[in-house]
Amino acid sequence: MARTYISRADYLFALGTALVPGAIAVVALYVADVLSIKAALGIGVLVVIAAALVALPWARDAAALRERVANSGVASSGGDQAADAFAHRSPLGSALLRQLGENRRRSEAELRSLEARALDAERVIDALPEPLLVLDDRRRIVHGNLGAEDLFGPGLAGRDLAEIIRSPKVLEAVEQVTASRTMVAIEFDLLKPVERKLEARIAPLPRFGSGGEALLLTLQDLTAIRRAEQMRVDFVANVSHELRTPLTSVAGFVETMQTVARDDAVARDRFLAIMSSETQRMNRLVDDLLSLSRIEMEEHTLPADVVSLADVVDSVVDLLAPLAAEYGATITLDIPDDLPSVTGDADQLGQVVRNLVENAVKYGLPGGAVSIIAAVKDQHVLLSVTDQGEGIPRELHHRLTERFYRVEKARSRRVGGTGLGLAIVKHIVSRHRGRLQIDSAAGKGSTFSVLLPQKR
Repeated sequence: MARTYISRADYLFALGTALVPGAIAVVALYVADVLSIKAALGIGVLVVIAAALVALPWARDAAALRERVANSGVASSGGDQAADAFAHRSPLGSALLRQLGENRRRSEAELRSLEARALDAERVIDALPEPLLVLDDRRRIVHGNLGAEDLFGPGLAGRDLAEIIRSPKVLEAVEQVTASRTMVAIEFDLLKPVERKLEARIAPLPRFGSGGEALLLTLQDLTAIRRAEQMRVDFVANVSHELRTPLTSVAGFVETMQTVARDDAVARDRFLAIMSSETQRMNRLVDDLLSLSRIEMEEHTLPADVVSLADVVDSVVDLLAPLAAEYGATITLDIPDDLPSVTGDADQLGQVVRNLVENAVKYGLPGGAVSIIAAVKDQHVLLSVTDQGEGIPRELHHRLTERFYRVEKARSRRVGGTGLGLAIVKHIVSRHRGRLQIDSAAGKGSTFSVLLPQKR
């Protein structure tokens, strides 16, 4: 049993409390001439002795109560030990101490219940797929769920909102909600790590503990919705523009074959060959447009598969062997056996390699060499495709990844190009958090390099 230390103040207070009633009684009896001076002094001495004896347990109780109140925030390591200590104290003090201990146990149980409920609520919030942030009245983050950590990174608590969302529209909306205490919804662009279109909903929360008013900020990713809308508009515009010429040509050939060339077998065969070529080009154009649209829809989603880039290159080279033979091109490989894997989508990375190698074969010198080199550079895998073609002026490099842009339109149409290959490469590389580099100059050939992060 822990020993209780009685302070002088506790004992004097208890002694005074016990002594006052007896002293008043003795003085009253003396004043009423019931007691003589000797009898009053004698009884007074007895009163002092009795008060001293009575004051001791009271002082113990006062000291024990003070200690119990002072330690009320500390968890008890055996509440039944207190009952043993009550045996030598006054009944009133023992009852008070027991009641205080019961109140403390009840408070601790309620605190544990509140902590469990708070933990359950935090788990529910973390399980929500949408990013969610709780802000205090100074715009600092109190809590961010797992969706928010996936979007902005860990360690959100305690940071200013402006550190992770650099959008004046969002910060102004937070100030507006703080002032008006009404919900506000806005759309804004998040540029890193990839460009996204988000909707932010900021709503007031009841008073948050002692920290003043709080705000709840939820984010909804509208990227896929907005890109689907834009894809529909772009698809209609691009298809109507790019298909107009071949459709006009096919319609003209059909009309010619139905009239003046009806009985001309030579002209008919020539027109049919042209119509077949134009039809194939239209099919490639539609396929590339659909492929590009799908890639743009997924661009904000990081792939998670582990891909061997060496295997992808080998399969693409085998696939393009007939094309290389048709153009008389020689494809050489320089890929180390221990080339690290990358995190990515094997099919899309195959598209990247296929487009780059196919361009090098078609636009390089006839009978020239195409080299494919892979290496490790700064925790990335570097893949370069080099041709011996006529090269591309540096002032045109920034336009090469635009949709339907062609350096030489006539030659591109002649080899069956759609003008979408490098746009597809650009968006796939962006989805993989990589970089596309172009090194080319007029008369010096071209090197297209892709830098991809190694497997994490």
